[in-house]
Amino acid sequence: MISTTSYTTKDRGFWRILFGLFLASLFIFASLYTVQPLLPIFVDEFGVTVATSSMSMSLTVIGLIIGLISLGFLSDRYGRVQFIKLAMIFAALPFFLIPYVDSFYFLLFIRFLQGFAFAGVPAAAIAYMAEEIDRRYLGIAMGLYIASNALGGLIGRVATGYITDQASWQMAFTLLGFFGMLLGIVLLFLLPKSRRFQPEDLRFSEDIKGFLVHLKNPKLLPIFGFGIVLQLSFTGIWTFMPFHLQEAPFNLSLHTISLLFFAYGFGVIGSPFAGKIANQFGIERIRALAILTLSLGAFITLFDNMITMAIGLSVTCLGFFIAHSLTAATVTKKATHHKGSAASLYLVSYYLGVAAGSSLLSPIWTQTGWIGIVIFSSLLPVIYLLTTRLFTRST
Repeated sequence: MISTTSYTTKDRGFWRILFGLFLASLFIFASLYTVQPLLPIFVDEFGVTVATSSMSMSLTVIGLIIGLISLGFLSDRYGRVQFIKLAMIFAALPFFLIPYVDSFYFLLFIRFLQGFAFAGVPAAAIAYMAEEIDRRYLGIAMGLYIASNALGGLIGRVATGYITDQASWQMAFTLLGFFGMLLGIVLLFLLPKSRRFQPEDLRFSEDIKGFLVHLKNPKLLPIFGFGIVLQLSFTGIWTFMPFHLQEAPFNLSLHTISLLFFAYGFGVIGSPFAGKIANQFGIERIRALAILTLSLGAFITLFDNMITMAIGLSVTCLGFFIAHSLTAATVTKKATHHKGSAASLYLVSYYLGVAAGSSLLSPIWTQTGWIGIVIFSSLLPVIYLLTTRLFTRST
């Protein structure tokens, strides 16, 4: 029987959902981004190019995108919680296999499959929260969920860099696998069953039509565009930052470079407060300010100084995660139906940006180095923001 009441901050179920999704997201994003500080290691150890090495990120993301689309449909039909729980187990298992792989291309294939498994959490989590949590507290819940994304990315990058320097990247992957299995067991008992889920009683062809309708919705299209642009710029900065800092005048070790990922802490702090600030001053205004903050932070990294580099990366993280959390929170509000697939479509656009920022910017890095990456990543979101503002005014 479908419940008519939703969880508020006074309910135990609210905190079980938040803590459960926090743990699930923590592992998924740690696993997704764990290869980012290892890209120079893969170049040296497997003898591949920078572009090929970066595919360990982009192919994982492509697998995740495919998973988001297919699992988004299935979660609309069969529920949310079981996909989140199964995703944790199947996402952890490949970490026990990858350390024994000799071929980098086979490693890429496994990461592609792992990316599909990752999708079980984000494909269901946003719709799960939108259904079970009272609208008054959804912004807070979404902010905390986005903060867990940032914290997961931080832990995955920093821990992998540290363990690789102390032992090996193979050991880092094995430990991450054990961590995922443990969290998967915890989630089996922690996440409450859906009380307000209503299954879509439609054929898959109708699901696809409903999915495509979102692409014709003028209120949703700019949001999907923000997902691509914001993440493309942000991922571009972080993908090529390790290569930049291994060169002169920095000449840093992997362990030292991985410490800079603590800048993600500003995303962890900023995301939960984004909803509250936006309620006072408006989402559009705060998102615009966050985008300008992201771009400013990227420009600060152009100075060949470790202090300014750390400051710039921190400012970039603060701006990005505020802009992302506000954008993600508006998807289910503007979607009138198929909310699970609408949330999945936003995440598809978001991860298209990750894939593009991981691999498609390689020519810019090859031709112009760090300056080219920073200029492109700084200007793109600002140009998109101005373009959407002009288009909105003219319609």
